[in-house]
Parts: sequence; C-alpha cells; structure tokens
Amino acid sequence: MKSSPKKITRIWYWVITILFLAFMLFGAISELMQTEGSQKVLSSLHYPVYLNYILGIAKVIGAIVLLQSPLKTIKEWAYAGFTIDIVGAAASTYFVEGIAPAIITLVFLAPLLLSYYFWKKSEAQSNLAQGAS
Repeated sequence: MKSSPKKITRIWYWVITILFLAFMLFGAISELMQTEGSQKVLSSLHYPVYLNYILGIAKVIGAIVLLQSPLKTIKEWAYAGFTIDIVGAAASTYFVEGIAPAIITLVFLAPLLLSYYFWKKSEAQSNLAQGAS
C-alpha cells in the first residue's frame, strides 16, 4: 500500500514539529520554573532573570499556536517568534561566549525551518487538491 505525497508531507510535518516543540517546551518549563540552570544562562549573557518568564510564556503560546491554530497569519507569527528567539539567543551567545557556542545554538533553526517548510508544502498540496475538486 502506497502513501500519498500529501500524507507523507503531513507525517514529516508533525514528527519534526512535535520534536521541535518538545525541546521548546522543555526550555519554557525550565524558564517558568526559574531553575538554577535557566537563571545561570541569562546571568551569563548579562540579561535579567525575569526575562525567563517572558520567554517561557512566549514559547508556550507559540507551541499552542503551532499545534492547534488554523489561523495561518498567527501561525506565521509563531514561526517568526521562534526564529527571533533562536537567532537572538545565538547572537547573545556569540557576543559573550564566541562563535562555537553560537553555532550550536543555531542548530535549532534546522528543525524549525523544516517544520515551516513541511507546513507550507502541506498547505500548497491542500490548495491544489481543493482546486482540482
């Protein structure tokens, strides 16, 4: 039995998105709980520790939107927010710790961008299917 390209795209979207969001939610929980590790990270980057609350809440909202929102514009904003979070973290890390740790941070852009790619590809396939019917 052969799966349709649309179904394969949706499977890839969900697998990658869930893995990415698991990482982001793990970080959000750590930030919202003000764990010692999350406080050390912000302190080492010269940010106030209350920023953990802002980042944690934003990540939880972004995860909910990516998992449930049928509103395309809101979903675009969630992807943009996660991108800004990762790029901002990498830039902050670069200025304080150097290029190697910053590059490691940027690795998390890969699953985010793949999730976005498969979401857009799935949307395009759905639009083609609707146009054909």
